[in-house]
Amino acid sequence: MNQNTWNLNFRAVLNMKLHVFEAPIVNKSVLWNSHKGILLALTLLLVTIIPLSTNKNLPSSLPNLWKNTTNLKTVESEKKCDVFRGNWVPKSERPYYTNDTCDMMFEYQNCLKYGRPDREFLKWRWKPDDCELPLFDSAQFLEIVKGKSLAFVGDSVARNHMQSLLCLLSNVSHPVDVSPKYNLSYDFKRWFFADYNFTVARFWSPYLVESRDADQNGFSANSLMNLYLDEADPSWNSAVESFDYVVFSAGQWFFRPQVYYENGQITGCFYCQQSNITQILNSYGYGKVFQTVFRTIMGLKGYKGVTFLRTFSPSHFENGDWDKGGNCARTAPFTKEEMKWKSFVVELHKAQVEAFKAAEKEGMKRGLEFKLLDTTEAMLMRPDGHPNHYSPRMNVSVADCVHWCLPGPIDTWNEFLFHILKTGRKDTH
Repeated sequence: MNQNTWNLNFRAVLNMKLHVFEAPIVNKSVLWNSHKGILLALTLLLVTIIPLSTNKNLPSSLPNLWKNTTNLKTVESEKKCDVFRGNWVPKSERPYYTNDTCDMMFEYQNCLKYGRPDREFLKWRWKPDDCELPLFDSAQFLEIVKGKSLAFVGDSVARNHMQSLLCLLSNVSHPVDVSPKYNLSYDFKRWFFADYNFTVARFWSPYLVESRDADQNGFSANSLMNLYLDEADPSWNSAVESFDYVVFSAGQWFFRPQVYYENGQITGCFYCQQSNITQILNSYGYGKVFQTVFRTIMGLKGYKGVTFLRTFSPSHFENGDWDKGGNCARTAPFTKEEMKWKSFVVELHKAQVEAFKAAEKEGMKRGLEFKLLDTTEAMLMRPDGHPNHYSPRMNVSVADCVHWCLPGPIDTWNEFLFHILKTGRKDTH
């Protein structure tokens, strides 16, 4: 079937299926070292030291305890805190929204509507090791971005991120879908918060660079793609020039077979099964892609915005690959002791963060800000946060262990975003 003949439903199937392909790259894993307990001074009159252990059995009152102690910290120490290193702890707060209060979530992430029986995945909150991550404040967020614009550029997980933000903000102001005004297709959307003159947009670009079908049989779940690593995808490279904030992300599509081009020449391929081309890891192409993204954004003459990199979002297939009965049926987070960094995740994460650091350094010379949303560690610990089979049944044998339930742990990404916008700091990475 030719890609041009797809209908909307088939595209929805691809958003769920094709984004979850995982090739067997390596079997090694790296255990993330657990952090030591933190000592807190709890009284002003008595010197009483209480050791706290950061594990999932912490009492639900812990967030309030931390809120009190962090009030004593200076603003400077708060800015130095690495909010991306921590643990998931029980929470007593209700979800920020539900599938009844938000009408903008994509059906395939509406897990409760489609019968997910447990609610445990909604009862955890991210707790940084050395500070407190503020709760998301919809009204304050909208005040910060008043009169501005925010673009999400990437794949269907980027859409997942955007819809989490729309649902969070809808508690205060309901946006209008103004996509028809711009003659935008299904893959490109714009939402407008009239009360705050704030625009949220989505640009579909699963590879972020120019890509073309390379399979003579046409596009399919495992067909070969040509990636032009030094050519930014034209679907976004000029359209984002006027935006105040741009969040780039990409991930699961890089597990598909692909041939890499640079300067118009083939430099290698990943999983392409062609003996006449040098086989290389997909982390090579992944790093080159983000180098191109950042070089392109800095080359836009009119661009004055803040550029965010949201790091790799891992899948959690167990008992088989995505197309061989794999699923994600867990109902609780991993602890740090249980969490394993698969070596291909380490390499992908390393490649994009190195590209980010180089861009951040160069951006400082040009007066451009680059910010990191390092979500990988937090999401590695959330095998319970995916739709699994609780979504519209396109194929009962295929589970969605790539995207994230709404509401769910993905809302933490916007807590990170809110924190960075609020503090205006340069994050530790």
